[in-house]
Amino acid sequence: MRRLLAAFPLLAAPLAAQPLSDAALEARARAIHDRVLTLDTHVDISPLNFQPGQPNYAERLPRTQVDLEKMAAGGLDAAFLIVYVGQGPLDSAGYARANAQALEKFAAIHRLADSLAPAKVGLARTSADARRIAASGRRVVFIGVENGYPIGTDVTNVKKFADLGARYLSLAHNGHSQLSDSNTGERDGQWLHNGLSPLGRQVVQEANRHGIMLDVSHPSRESMAQTLALTKAPIIASHSGVRAICDHSRNLDDDQLKALARNGGVAQLVAFASYVKCDPKADGARAAQRAAATEALYREFGIPPPAAGVGPGAMRAARAQADSLAEPRRGEFQAKERELAQRFAGPAVTVKDFVDHVDHAVKLIGVDHVGISSDFDGGGGVDGWRSADETLNVTRELVRRGYTEPQIAKMWSGNLLRVLDRVQAVARDLQRSQRTAARE
Repeated sequence: MRRLLAAFPLLAAPLAAQPLSDAALEARARAIHDRVLTLDTHVDISPLNFQPGQPNYAERLPRTQVDLEKMAAGGLDAAFLIVYVGQGPLDSAGYARANAQALEKFAAIHRLADSLAPAKVGLARTSADARRIAASGRRVVFIGVENGYPIGTDVTNVKKFADLGARYLSLAHNGHSQLSDSNTGERDGQWLHNGLSPLGRQVVQEANRHGIMLDVSHPSRESMAQTLALTKAPIIASHSGVRAICDHSRNLDDDQLKALARNGGVAQLVAFASYVKCDPKADGARAAQRAAATEALYREFGIPPPAAGVGPGAMRAARAQADSLAEPRRGEFQAKERELAQRFAGPAVTVKDFVDHVDHAVKLIGVDHVGISSDFDGGGGVDGWRSADETLNVTRELVRRGYTEPQIAKMWSGNLLRVLDRVQAVARDLQRSQRTAARE
């Protein structure tokens, strides 16, 4: 019944005139959470967790924030699993390596749905797919591509990625790509393209033509502005916060949020602690100190530390080496790692802090342009939503603040799926026009 309800529009439930009791709040939150289709638009993955014959994503894994069991426990119905490749050199060898890494992640996600757990999960390419899969009682996965670097200089890779199931694409990550400047240019005032490169402009057009949502969470402000000027379809920010609350270059300022709304897009606000509550100067100093201390810890135990900025995959590889240490060395490493984490912990960040971002965006641009994301297994860190099995806590806080069931349904999935529908409709129109022009 739950999945059947999730497949149909929801009726608005009247708000109580007085604040709800704890028991009534809990009952309402659980009922709403069970009825709406909950979708997290950014979850990082490692292909190591998608292999047959060993612990994998179909079961509860000890070191991931998301897997199918945690999704089920927390009532998280759907997630965009991310094909992410960190930024590397802008040359043919770098592009080839990145493309191979991207294809490996595409293959891992397909393997999950096709052979590892087809009874538990389905791969969606459309909003209709998502609702059909959810109604069957399975989890839903979409695919997003974080960083256009693996496209290289061959724009036909856009169609290739779309055919493999990619439904959103960010043109850059941390560091300028061949397609777009990154938000990280703010750090040193250095830019490569002053927005989009000529190749990046072609990729915007190709994404429109093949039904891929353009994601502006990592590119620079100017890149976003140029993308908005070029695109024929709505865009998204797949995992960003509100810059008026946390002044980080990864977050969207009020002007960017308004521009996104005018475009018909959606800002998927992110529960990543560093983007929810921040003091840029203090955070930067603490991060540098922690990185140095972490490097020293790994070297002390004979483990080559991953280079800065290489991404979660390299960190997981280093962690795997740490986990393989023989006792008592492994216990000693883990104790020192816990002490290091406590020493460099930032201010506590809670689900209430996260929903402050939701409130700000809703008041500024309206509920139709606001969504929810975690950045799990690449970040996260918000008390109360540290893994997928705590997802109900987000809905509970939304109910506490007076959001209605239809509003919560929009933020959890309705807005994003509406944008996907529109992007795919634009793609069909563009392809139809192209075929017509070819015949004339």
